[in-house]
Amino acid sequence: MPMMQQQRLMPPALPRPPRPCPAPIRLTAGRAPGSIAAMTRAIVNAHCAILPGAEVSDPWGGGHDAWKVGGKLFAVVGTMDTGVSVKCSDTETAALLIDLGRAERAPYFHQSWVHIPWGTDKGALRDRVTESYRLIRARLPKRVQATLPPLP
Repeated sequence: MPMMQQQRLMPPALPRPPRPCPAPIRLTAGRAPGSIAAMTRAIVNAHCAILPGAEVSDPWGGGHDAWKVGGKLFAVVGTMDTGVSVKCSDTETAALLIDLGRAERAPYFHQSWVHIPWGTDKGALRDRVTESYRLIRARLPKRVQATLPPLP
């Protein structure tokens, strides 16, 4: 007669509590905590407006500032007005900026996009917007690039 194996009873697994997300680190060098943000929608829009061939639109309605060159997005200020989303050269660069606390994951965009919050140093934000513009412009078809004003 076969011997019955004893079943080992395991207690039911308890659900794990969710891990708290670490708060993003904001770069505030040279400013007192709680000071007015260094960058605003108006400053970003003024900077984007001087880039050759840059155009602004509101493709989704509701107050987005979507900056494009050759019909392709390079910077977006959303309706929540918490910062600007820009493209990075690759997902690794975006992940590095996020890990360093210089950016956040850009909601609704590909992983190569980051959200730079207001309060970031003006120079750093302008450099990131300009880099996004140059990346997008360089990837445009040659015939579209030929119709754009020259780079400064």
